[in-house]
Amino acid sequence: MHEPRTFLDKLFLVIKGLAMGAANKVPGVSGGIVAFVGGFYEEFIYSLQKINFKAIKLLLNGRFRSFYRYINGQFLTLLIFGMLVSYFSVSKLLDYFLERKELFVWAAFFGMILGSIYFISKDFKHWNRKTLTAGILGLVFGISISFLSPARENDNLWFIFLCGMISVSGMTLPGLSGSFILILLGNYVLLLVDSVNALYDSMAEMLRGDFSFVRNHERLETLKILAVFTLGSATGLVTLSHILTYVLKHFKHITTAVIIGFITGSLGVVWPWKRTIFKTDGDGQLFLDSNGKEIILNYERYLPDFTTTETWWAIFFVILGIFILLGLEWYGDYRKK
Repeated sequence: MHEPRTFLDKLFLVIKGLAMGAANKVPGVSGGIVAFVGGFYEEFIYSLQKINFKAIKLLLNGRFRSFYRYINGQFLTLLIFGMLVSYFSVSKLLDYFLERKELFVWAAFFGMILGSIYFISKDFKHWNRKTLTAGILGLVFGISISFLSPARENDNLWFIFLCGMISVSGMTLPGLSGSFILILLGNYVLLLVDSVNALYDSMAEMLRGDFSFVRNHERLETLKILAVFTLGSATGLVTLSHILTYVLKHFKHITTAVIIGFITGSLGVVWPWKRTIFKTDGDGQLFLDSNGKEIILNYERYLPDFTTTETWWAIFFVILGIFILLGLEWYGDYRKK
């Protein structure tokens, strides 16, 4: 896992980080799928579980080079760099297309997840009573999540910390969307819209030499919420990686079966043909977030109308999504050869 990387390897690792970052932000899509299909899932989990007491000891003793090597620092740095760049670039582009061509974006994601199910299951030759049961349990759990109703927004700091721990699962568990879980927990807007915007605005003001936001109580509260959410995410990422390392080591086939079942069950979350249900008051007036955008409550799914051109374009994007995943597989096979 620590072999020297070529420049091309490093570039593709950043691109994979871009893809993970974009996927993590979209409700219903999991960054973990990108890691799984991209062939770096086990190295990602392995590197995260190296962030332990030994790593902290190396850091506190000033042995920075040893710390960097121990945690597979080059891999994590390039991947996280890609995620951060994505959040302020690729994901913004994704937001643009979601606003204007939402059906086609969801269709492409649906196709990519169909492709990922094929990719993961095609080489899985270990179906037996145990793995089949595990796969069915994963399928039922994935379908169940699709039909859950969102909770109310809650800014209690302990709950925010818990949201961070739970939502980060989208990075570590293929098929489980952290953003969609935040919608279910009622805190998607608070944590991935309002808090991020507060940080962005504060940084922009500091660069201009304006520190007036330190007297803005509402801004400081939002930044505190973001800090607690980040701490919860970091805690969840490290904790989950240790659990997953153990599970992958001792129950690899059962884990893979659960992942195949879960991703298949979660297809309902990214079903392209759906209407967005927005949050309204008793008089039917829309609730707006701090950016003046409607707050998403859930989705109403329906069957497509095959007599319209739009439906056939959406089907084209489903097929395109499948071929994107197959392209990744073919590239991976080519690299191995």
